[in-house]
Amino acid sequence: MPEGETTTAYAIAHLHPAAHPCEEVLTYIERIQSTMDPFGGRFLVHGAQVEVIEGEWPGALVVIGFPSMTAARGWYESDAYRELLPLRTRNMAGDAVLVEGVGPKYDASATAAAMRAAAAAVNA
Repeated sequence: MPEGETTTAYAIAHLHPAAHPCEEVLTYIERIQSTMDPFGGRFLVHGAQVEVIEGEWPGALVVIGFPSMTAARGWYESDAYRELLPLRTRNMAGDAVLVEGVGPKYDASATAAAMRAAAAAVNA
């Protein structure tokens, strides 16, 4: 990636909410956007019904976009979010990750070629 170019980063959560959210979870949902705003975060997926086309997917999916991995980490580690986070984690199991996206010129075939070359070097 050219110097100075950043890619979008994502906070992705696979959550297992209760059938009826408790007051703490509702407060978390009400307040989370204000913790994301200083870092340029916005919901891309939140509360949508998933269509399972392979395997199993119990629970809900949340995807939040950030302008960079630095911004995503900054949000997750911020005092504002750290104060809010227990309202969810006390009441809802799940997994969460931060992941960097690919740039606009990403080419999957180039990735495959690099993987082939690396495998060939190991097997030589």
